[in-house]
Amino acid sequence: MIGELFHGDLEPRSEASGCWYDIFAENFAGRPALFLDRDGVMVEDTHYLGRPQDVCMIAGAADAIARCNRLGIPVVLVSNQSGIARRLYDWQGFQAVQAALTAELARAGARFDAVFACAHHADGHAPFNIADHPWRKPNPGMIVVAGERMRLDLAHSWIVGDRASDIAAGRAAALAGGILVSLREDDPERPTAIGVASEHFAVDIAASLADAVALLLAREKFGHTARRR
Repeated sequence: MIGELFHGDLEPRSEASGCWYDIFAENFAGRPALFLDRDGVMVEDTHYLGRPQDVCMIAGAADAIARCNRLGIPVVLVSNQSGIARRLYDWQGFQAVQAALTAELARAGARFDAVFACAHHADGHAPFNIADHPWRKPNPGMIVVAGERMRLDLAHSWIVGDRASDIAAGRAAALAGGILVSLREDDPERPTAIGVASEHFAVDIAASLADAVALLLAREKFGHTARRR
């Protein structure tokens, strides 16, 4: 069971477990959330981002998050971090990157309401070499635990990512749908992501996080629960 990954007493920043989370606001009971991948969605994908000086925000991403914040839509980061398992950087590097990203968001009046990360990868070094770990996308562990801890309405929540695995994690968590951020028509992630769609899980394509958020809000995908603060 995914909930059992906490073993009853897991600390909010359990670096030793390979599963890390921090919840900054928990007053979202019964409300749908926007789940976001990080690299390639909010920041440029530098392939294993582990240094704060390499953080480069994608245009419009911070403003899109701020827009959700103002509407009271919980914004939850869910990120695979196999660079830790591969020993390309450590949890300290991850937290330094997150601090830089948080500072960039703050300049736009934006924030995360929670952050979840999974270091595990089959090709990693022990103890972070668990294959197919329940938290690692495309598995739904991070999303499900966020839903449980924050009492979110997952059935009306959405995920935005740049990989088909992000979208698949959303479907596995029984979200309403996912949006793939993709600039190229020949992006190999597109057909795989589209193939994840089902009668109960919608999949769309957008050129950026800003476009994805605009699409979701224009279609009122978060319904009447989105409200101004």
